[in-house]
Amino acid sequence: MSEWITQLQAILDCPVRERQLPIQDWIMLAEDSAKQNSPHSRTSRAAAIGDYVHGTEGNVWFVTGVHLHSVNLLEVERKELSEKEQRLIGWMLSEMQPERSKSYEGVSESERFARELGAWIDEQLDSPEPKHTLPERLVSRGRLFSSMIPFMLVCEQGESGRSSYNELEKLLRTFLAEEVIIIPLKEQEWLVLGPVTLINDAQIEERDDEEMESLEESLASIVTGLHVMLESEWIGECHVAVSQPISPLNSLVSTTALLRETVHLGRTFHLGSNIHLPWLLHLERLLNTIPESHRIKFVEQALKRTDAFLEPEILTTLETFFSLDCNVSETAKKLYIHRNTLLYRLDKLKQETELDVRQFRDAVLVKIILLLYKVTKRT
Repeated sequence: MSEWITQLQAILDCPVRERQLPIQDWIMLAEDSAKQNSPHSRTSRAAAIGDYVHGTEGNVWFVTGVHLHSVNLLEVERKELSEKEQRLIGWMLSEMQPERSKSYEGVSESERFARELGAWIDEQLDSPEPKHTLPERLVSRGRLFSSMIPFMLVCEQGESGRSSYNELEKLLRTFLAEEVIIIPLKEQEWLVLGPVTLINDAQIEERDDEEMESLEESLASIVTGLHVMLESEWIGECHVAVSQPISPLNSLVSTTALLRETVHLGRTFHLGSNIHLPWLLHLERLLNTIPESHRIKFVEQALKRTDAFLEPEILTTLETFFSLDCNVSETAKKLYIHRNTLLYRLDKLKQETELDVRQFRDAVLVKIILLLYKVTKRT
């Protein structure tokens, strides 16, 4: 519930709810009110913000938004609501309207819906008790019933590099599909919903004769291609995250929170990386919950004996070694060095730190040290 609605509910000391009616139902209400000549109604056949009528059960309906096929209403459940209170609420809504619609001037109906949906998602994420089910006024206007793939895009550019909704929509419809839904969130942050058919397309393109890509591999392949396209044809550097397919109707808020956290963790622990996958960040998510003072203390204690971890050659070697699941042969190939050269580096590290990254226990400890060092050295 919007903050102002919560405040209004507290002031009136009665339930206040958001509703939506088909335009034909509103017309019937307006005509009935006109026939009764009710002095307690202010309405017209063509709904306007701030109009209100009495319902059949003593409640009062106030118009908060007018669309092509529907009307958004505020339902106040209090029979003894005075005429002065009704007029005051109607006036408040009509005065709020210019400010609320200011950012939607000159935009298409699809963009207006997307921005309203994005504002609702941000509102829930900022709320101490977020709602996860979309309100009726947003459900009836969107294509949010089918399973879809959620992406998050975060642009690094400042004010001068700001991109428009139309520019991004044109690019994504070309790369993803016509069914794509683009939802603006915070400044230069976008939630994008693409069709699940993208997964099948990626699997067909990437598979070989022996095995089919897994779901996570397919999503990684899609988001990698998306990132390349965005950096080359959009406005430069950006961060991209993807999650497994969702049912948007009940999952938009939690999925946006997950993707926003994923981008944050990726940018925090993997500086220089622009593609962020939530299923690869479990350890980072855990470490992020540790208070900063404790992280700094741990790193100071771990590095007190030696600075061997901080040598550029060792850092590159270890990061490559861990990214390839501690596979010595693959790491040597990736670094373009002989296998014995890699073993020499690992043995030297063991002598200086008493930690052998070829052993599971020591590998986990060194991995944690490196992740926390990246964070603490920037604080």
